[in-house]
Order: sequence, then C-alpha cells, then structure tokens
Amino acid sequence: MNGADTAWIIVATALVLFMTLPGLALFYGGLVRARNVLSVFMQTYAIACLMSILWLVFGYTIAFGNDGGGSSLWGGLGKMFLNGVTTDSLSGTLPEVLFFAFQMTFAIITPALIVGAYVERIGFGFVLLFSGLWMLLCYAPVVHWIWGGGMLADGGLFGETGVRDFAGGIVVHETAGIAALVIAVFLGPRKNRTTPPHAPWMVMIGAAMLWVGWFGFNGGSQLAADGGAAMAITVTHISAATASLTWALWERIKYGKASLVGLVTGTIAGLASITPASGFVGPIEALAIGAIAGILCQEAVNVVRNTLKIDDTLDVFAVHGVGGIFGTIMIAAFGQGTWVAQLGGLAVVGVFTLIVTVVLVKVVGLVTPLRVDAETEVNGLDLSAHGERAYDWNS
Repeated sequence: MNGADTAWIIVATALVLFMTLPGLALFYGGLVRARNVLSVFMQTYAIACLMSILWLVFGYTIAFGNDGGGSSLWGGLGKMFLNGVTTDSLSGTLPEVLFFAFQMTFAIITPALIVGAYVERIGFGFVLLFSGLWMLLCYAPVVHWIWGGGMLADGGLFGETGVRDFAGGIVVHETAGIAALVIAVFLGPRKNRTTPPHAPWMVMIGAAMLWVGWFGFNGGSQLAADGGAAMAITVTHISAATASLTWALWERIKYGKASLVGLVTGTIAGLASITPASGFVGPIEALAIGAIAGILCQEAVNVVRNTLKIDDTLDVFAVHGVGGIFGTIMIAAFGQGTWVAQLGGLAVVGVFTLIVTVVLVKVVGLVTPLRVDAETEVNGLDLSAHGERAYDWNS
C-alpha cells in the first residue's frame, strides 16, 4: 500500500460524492420551478443512498469482480457484499475497500445525472426502481468492459489497444446522456416548458461545487498521487474555464446577452468533454477541447430542444452525452488512442445503453407509473409527492 496514493484517493472519494451531494442537487434544483426544487433534491439524495447499497451488494462485483463466474462481459458474483475484501486487501497501491468506495461515488453520480432529463413530471417510485436496475444492468457492465479488463479493454474486441476513457466519457457521460434522452422521449414534454429557472444563484453554486468536485473525479482516476493526477486536474480546470467563456461568448453573439446560467452550463460542458481525455492530453489540447465544447454543446441544446422537440429538461444529453462523446473522439484525434477503438467503443456502448434503457423504461413502467398525473404536475411535485415546500411562495 502507498500512503500518499491512499490519502489522495480518500480525498478524491469525498470530492466525487460532493459532486452529487450537494453539487448536482443544487445545480439541477435551481433550474426547475420553485414548486419542484425539493423533488429534485429528493431524487438525487435518494439515488445516492440506493446506489451505495446496490454497489455493495451487486454493482462492484459485476464491474470489478473478475472471479466467481466472471468473463469479458461481467465480473461475476464473487465479491458480493465485498466478500473476501479486508483492510489488508489491495487494488494496485490502494486498499481495495478504498477503490470500492471511490468507484461507488461514480456509480452514484451516473444515474443521478439522468435526473435532469425527467424533473417536474416523473413518479418517484419510477426514479428509484429504474435507477437501481439501470445502474446494475447498464452502468456496471460497461464499467467492467472498459475499466475492469472486459471486452473493450486492451486485448479485447478492438485489439491490443482498447478503448481509452480516463474518467468516464463513455462509462459515465455517454451512458447517462443516452438514457436521459430515451426517458425524455418516453415521458413527453412538460405541460409548461417556458418557465425560467427559479434560482440562477443556486445553479451557479451547484456548478461551482461540481467544478471543485471534478478534480476528484478526473484527478482521482489516476489512482495515484503523482504528476499524472496533477496534470489531469490542471487540464480539467483549463477546459472548464475555456468552455465557460466560449459558451457565454456564443450566447452574446447569438442572443445579445450572456447569461449566468449559460456561463455555468458551459463549465459543465467543458468538464464533461475533458473527462475522458484528462489523463492523455496537456494544457494546449485542453484549451482546444474547452473552446469547442462551449459552442458544440450549446448548439446541441438547440438541436434537441428546437429541432427534435425533445424536452430533455436540463439538457443532460446535449451537455453530458455530447460532451463525453466529443472528448472520447478527441483522444483519437490527438493520437492517444485508435480511431477504431474510440469510435467502436462509443458505438457498442451507445447501442447497449439504448437497448437496456428502452427495455427498463417499459418494464419498470409496468410496475410503477412513469409520469405523474396532470394535477400533480401542475401543483408541483414538492407538495403533491413529498408533502413539503421549499418556499412560502411558488413559481
């Protein structure tokens, strides 16, 4: 065990959990109407709790078991409930239980990202049942394929050089983005799509927390306290800053004004785009990725909203999905991976995620309603579903 590596990943684990609680909750909560903010907090918090338990029971062994009947498709069931993992067990230079905890925070935030697509109109029971099954049947297998030595890793389906995905462009952002788009299509649009975010200040605070937490997300994925982790943090910051500015500039050019919500959404676009490449590129490449991401993801928002007429409410696919896909492609463009592996990995995971998500939406919808009734949606989910309200007034 390496003490420095262990200390850094303990910090990184806390930072990644901080991204969901409270970062993502505040970012998404500020974007909805005042009558739905608590429902967003409830969804993200409950997902964090449920994914933690499911990761312990099944998720970790499916992703990283590598025994107990495992294969290139899944890790088997040998490490259910952390079977055989003690304080002395190692994963590289880390205690394995710490590696488990670090990866658990990724399993928490990935289904939590999907929340942004279905806020203000989804049933709470559906959120929990779908999220749990999706994490186990979609996310965990993809983790195994790319990070757990499975079929998309080195020596697998695409030859000696497998898919390069440093911190989750495919594993986290593509899977969450596609799942978000699928659910948005099945749900249909909200009754009222024109109400602006009720608390832009809350959106900014949440985005700032995500930015800070992302240092653990990307820097921690080095799994060591070394120069690679420092570079991953540095390029992450540069990409986020650059994308924030290009998003705001593009808004100013197109609409005459640059908004706070737009500025911080650009931050998330830059963070998502650099994520898969953060262990493979330097500052100049990060500048280029961020500069393009701020404009690319903003245009993707316009396509999804205005051309496709899909109510992906908080732009999960356009920001996270498109950003993650773009960053994954840029790895090959900068010569750090093969085109066959990068594009092939995106295609395999994309088709798999699409199929699993469609099936789960249909199956879970047979058990618990996908969408709340019209009266509940009009009154807001806070009072109707949870019996609470965030404010004495409502929007």
